[in-house]
Amino acid sequence: MTDFSRKARAATVEMRKLFPPTPLQRNDFLSERFDAEIYLKREDLAPVRSYKLRGAFNAMRKVLADDPEQGLFVCASAGNHAQGVAYVCRHFGVRGVVFMPVTTPQQKIQKTRTFGGDAIEIRLTGDYFDDTLAEAKAWCTAEGGHFLSPFDDADVIEGQASVMVEILDEIDPPDMVILPVGGGGLSGGVTRYLSQTAPMVGLRYVEPEGGASLAAAVAAGAPETLAEVNSFVDGAAVARIGNLPFEALSHVAPADVLKAPEDRICTTILELLNVEGIVLEPAGALSVDALSDLANQIRGRRIVCVTSGGNFDFERLPEVKERAQRYSGVKKYIILRLPQRPGALRDFLDLLGPEDDIARFEYMKKSARNFGSVLLGIETTHAANFAALFARLDAQGFVYNDITTNETMAEFVI
Repeated sequence: MTDFSRKARAATVEMRKLFPPTPLQRNDFLSERFDAEIYLKREDLAPVRSYKLRGAFNAMRKVLADDPEQGLFVCASAGNHAQGVAYVCRHFGVRGVVFMPVTTPQQKIQKTRTFGGDAIEIRLTGDYFDDTLAEAKAWCTAEGGHFLSPFDDADVIEGQASVMVEILDEIDPPDMVILPVGGGGLSGGVTRYLSQTAPMVGLRYVEPEGGASLAAAVAAGAPETLAEVNSFVDGAAVARIGNLPFEALSHVAPADVLKAPEDRICTTILELLNVEGIVLEPAGALSVDALSDLANQIRGRRIVCVTSGGNFDFERLPEVKERAQRYSGVKKYIILRLPQRPGALRDFLDLLGPEDDIARFEYMKKSARNFGSVLLGIETTHAANFAALFARLDAQGFVYNDITTNETMAEFVI
């Protein structure tokens, strides 16, 4: 056993003082769909509903072992890392100061406060995370605290590797493990641990399409900062993968790094919620979402998907449903040019099919014009129904524009 694997196992043993192993569950629904043996490593069932607790615990316990007098820990986070740090501060009885952007939703602030109790203080500063991070580090240095990075820290990476320790303690080495990637702490730790204990296990890495920092780093041979990041998958939308995690991931083949479209992730979230009763945040659904891309590679094999988090704010559910419907093709938005005459609207409504439903209708009659524009949101049960509807509109001479995939238009009107 190498030094890293030995330390990862020691960290796992110490974690049992804090929480039991998260479940590793065979999922019959997914196994049948993909003709494979699919297991879910349910990090969404950890005490703070994400694996971030592991790295925070391991880093803090090692700092305290070296310096028992260190009583102040600082982090900058608006999500799972903040909650993990808060939970561990309470466990060790040390003071924690969590810096969060001013724009952080109250739900996340309250959950962090609940996990940390009197052990933590929350400071809201900066409209953007980069500003929050800079202020947290400056304050930490001035106050003599220890800054806990969410992923670019050797002890955090070592702690995240405990996910794989638990998997191999429960089952024989699987054929493949599918990992979500954000800053790289989890993927870097698991990759390093497997390279030393079970190198025969295949690995696939999944990033949100709008935050593919690992793919960019692999292509460039070093971490690269993305010019733009889609923040929808907030637990994994990272502009630059960590330097230390990339040391473990630099050898990864580009073909093994997958990009999951944000809207498709929404379909996975809804399906797992409706069919299995599993609540996953967008980042937590990444590994399961990638199964469709890997269908030909996983047939007949044993696969483990790490469901990394379940901190889903149900206020986001309407947006998730909306994006899933648009991705699946069962909801579209069109701008219809409608003649301003009596009966024109009835002529259009007569063209709708029996499964078509108007979910949104916005129109204001314009004076001194022959035509007016109508914004329509239409839902149906099968995507193919839209081809039939558009054919009927064309045959009747209606002028319309499908803006469903027009990101600029969608930002303002959908």
